[in-house]
Amino acid sequence: MKRLVIASLFATTLLAAQAQSFTDNARVRSAEPQYETVNVPRNECSSQWINENRRGAYESQDRQYGGAIVGGLAGGVLGHQIGGGSGKDAATALGVVLGAITGDRFENRDQRPQYSQYPQYQDGQREVQRCRTVYDPQSRINGYRVTYEYRGQQYTTVMRSNPGYNLPVRVTVQPMEQ
Repeated sequence: MKRLVIASLFATTLLAAQAQSFTDNARVRSAEPQYETVNVPRNECSSQWINENRRGAYESQDRQYGGAIVGGLAGGVLGHQIGGGSGKDAATALGVVLGAITGDRFENRDQRPQYSQYPQYQDGQREVQRCRTVYDPQSRINGYRVTYEYRGQQYTTVMRSNPGYNLPVRVTVQPMEQ
């Protein structure tokens, strides 16, 4: 029983010694916005027309026909030497065709084909789009430096938003140890 009474007295003493707090309103003297600079990225693109260098893969070169003519004549002469009768005529015609094909390939072996694999580049110009990332600095409000007055004393704090004319404050009353 004594223990219960002592514990009750001890708990009552602790509760009485704790600080008392309540809320009140303080008068706001000033609220100054605080700014920060932030770099905001954006893409900046531009289009340009460039002239293609018409040499290389996009160039259609003039074909040479001398090799086909010489090859056809040589093939005709060789074909005429083979066979007899109407077979001789067929061998001559076949020799002309095969000789012309062989002579043409030999003469134009380093040439590109005349048709274009890329028809949009035939005129020698094409559109090129170039993009880059640009950072634009922007100022943003980071918070407010608030100066307020409570019972004749001035205080300063930083808040996320502007509190207006009055600022609720928590007041704590605590006895001082002697």
